[in-house]
Amino acid sequence: MRRWQPFEWIAALRFLLEGRMQSLFIVAGVTVGVGVIVFMSAILTGMTANMMKRILNSQAHIELVPADEIARPLRGGDAVLRLETVQRPTQRIRSIDQWQSIRDRLTREPEVTHVAATVSGSALAVRGSASRSVTVVAVEPETYFPIVDLPGALTEGHARLASDEVVIGTELAKELGVSIGDRLRLTSATGASVNQTITGLFDLGNRGVNLRNVYVALRTGQALLGLIGGATALEVTLTDVYAAEEVARAIQASTGVEADSWITTNAQFFTVMKTQFSTNTSIRVLVALSVAFGIASVLVVSVVQRSKEIGILRAMGAKRGQILRIFLIQGGVLGLVGSLFGSAMGIGSLTIFHALMRNADGSEFFPLVLDWSLPAWAAALATLTGVFAAAAPAVRAARLDPVVAIRG
Repeated sequence: MRRWQPFEWIAALRFLLEGRMQSLFIVAGVTVGVGVIVFMSAILTGMTANMMKRILNSQAHIELVPADEIARPLRGGDAVLRLETVQRPTQRIRSIDQWQSIRDRLTREPEVTHVAATVSGSALAVRGSASRSVTVVAVEPETYFPIVDLPGALTEGHARLASDEVVIGTELAKELGVSIGDRLRLTSATGASVNQTITGLFDLGNRGVNLRNVYVALRTGQALLGLIGGATALEVTLTDVYAAEEVARAIQASTGVEADSWITTNAQFFTVMKTQFSTNTSIRVLVALSVAFGIASVLVVSVVQRSKEIGILRAMGAKRGQILRIFLIQGGVLGLVGSLFGSAMGIGSLTIFHALMRNADGSEFFPLVLDWSLPAWAAALATLTGVFAAAAPAVRAARLDPVVAIRG
């Protein structure tokens, strides 16, 4: 295969410099297009990472729970008594049958990283004359905290959960007027009650969770909710978070216990992400097309303007292939130079946007994720787009008859 000679590069660069205004305009267009692609891609990546972090830091990838109780038909001898109206039975707090053996089985699975047993149920939190309805979540810290980073969400105190200790949310603490070291009484629907000392206050970034959830030791929750030795859920994390739905179906099929993945419980999040991804992809395609048409239009004009020069080059012995490569080089150079400026513009705009955009509490709106492979891909894509856009003008230039071109 014959290599491109310096002649093609010299002629291509000279043509670009002679039409510097046209070259500057098209480089500016490519710069803006690539800058938009880099900026929007980085924004989408950062926002997705932020939302994923918020979701997965406060819940397991898969949750195993007992199946809902349903009304069963009554039988009278060999006949089935059919009722016109079947009411849904009240759901009691129930334990997963043989949860210890299921937990041990899951811990041996290669895709599973952590398994934690929990007991949860409603209770009344009382402090003096103030009371609030709460959800008691009883856990073993050594197995549960690697799944839900409660210690990392603490604003005050420590995540200790001895038999008489409790960790509550910041909103609940405000409602009850309590702080670290105060005593809190928890009373369940069965009438059982315990007095707990507040050892920590957490903020999981969700006002409802901060107002509703209280964390106690597993045995304390079992005694309070009347579920000695039981577990109302098994929390599971995986090595691949996006395989949660497939793994959940496999667990449910093998154990007979209902398994819900975080993908199912956050279906709206995925709908939003798909919409954003589709929108971002559409914008990329439209920007790439506009860049391609811009390069092509400039080079078509260049072919018309330089038809005499092309005819002279052909008359002096330049081959069709060399003329073709001259214009392909111009397209590639315009795309490459524009992509370099565009990547710099996109990263600079992203940095400024990240510095200015803040949440109400002053924290960052989204994590700044700078994937340096993105500018490289953008440069490669823009260069290839420039080469392909230059194909039609290059073919037209190569086909010019030297005599006709010189005569104008």
